Amino acid sequence: MALAALAAAVALPFLGFAPNRLLSGRPVPLWATVQGLGGAAALLPGLVLLATPFLRPTRFGLGLTVAAGGLFTAGLVWLAGAQAAALAQGASAAARTSFASGFWVMAAAGLLAAVDAARRLGLGAVGRMAVGAAIAGLVALQLVSGHLDALSILKEYANRREVFADAVLRHALLVAAALVPTLLIGLPLGVAAHRVQAVGRAVFPILNVVQTVPSIALFGLLMAPLAALGAMLPGSGISGVGPLPAVIALTLYSLLPIVRNTAVGLDGVPAPVREAARGMGLTPRQIFLRVDLPLALPVFLSGLRITVVQAVGLAAVAALIGAGGLGAIMFQGLFANALDLVLLGAVPVILLAVAADALLSIGIAAATHRIGVLPGRSAP
Repeated sequence: MALAALAAAVALPFLGFAPNRLLSGRPVPLWATVQGLGGAAALLPGLVLLATPFLRPTRFGLGLTVAAGGLFTAGLVWLAGAQAAALAQGASAAARTSFASGFWVMAAAGLLAAVDAARRLGLGAVGRMAVGAAIAGLVALQLVSGHLDALSILKEYANRREVFADAVLRHALLVAAALVPTLLIGLPLGVAAHRVQAVGRAVFPILNVVQTVPSIALFGLLMAPLAALGAMLPGSGISGVGPLPAVIALTLYSLLPIVRNTAVGLDGVPAPVREAARGMGLTPRQIFLRVDLPLALPVFLSGLRITVVQAVGLAAVAALIGAGGLGAIMFQGLFANALDLVLLGAVPVILLAVAADALLSIGIAAATHRIGVLPGRSAP
């Protein structure tokens, strides 16, 4: 990570400055953005990050790497905002200052170094989430203070403030609308696959085939039958484009992780535990609710985590059939050759997926800690 950050700082442009969004502009190297003590202080954690590979892997050294990686990433954002403000002076309102490849490589190196050190430090899901929240908080403070307003992505946001808020809400609603039928269908199917082997042999091959179908192809396959159904039922609101085919496709893609992990989680409950519960006089229904479900919960949550992260990403593609959401902003930027507009849609999708993954990881850790690791059962 340290070598990647150093190579990017020397060989790659840190920012790009263009007269408008349609022109490529000129590269701005990192050294040109370091002005005064503020710029030097922003890069100081980077020097610490370069030294951490040579430190002994003690708790102090790993903690120093976590802090250096996080502060280095936040410092790069601060440098970009300061340079964008300096370039904006005397430039036209259409001028754009964008993150270039050097910024992304160095920021990724800093984040990955912090995450890797946090893992080796033994921090659990809550600890790693706290580290991520601290880094996000440093960047959020810069956003709130207006320090980053001159950056191109923030200019795109200012021009589409209301549209952006609606897109985030629509994106979240698409994911939530797909999760409801997924759970209503997937949980019973997973239980049935656990109890009846014939159900599993019939269901899993079908769901595996669905996973192999490209998302755009599945959206296209749903358009014709839904359009025909809408023509047969005028006034029903059914259409071949819009949220309905998107929710159906997301549900189909989300079923496999839920069904499989539900069945695997129930299969992993040790037989002696069930026998002990039966010997205590519990009915089959009580055994399922009080023994099977709690012990299978960590594995089920692992499947739910995969499902949610996958749905957040696929919901962006659903914008191609008029479902809206953050994907609409992304594709608008692609069609207009505006990279920062693409990032305005893509970055929130990534943040939503990371946040969902972190929250469900905490749930998995809590469920695993609550039940412990039983004999004959490995933690997920």
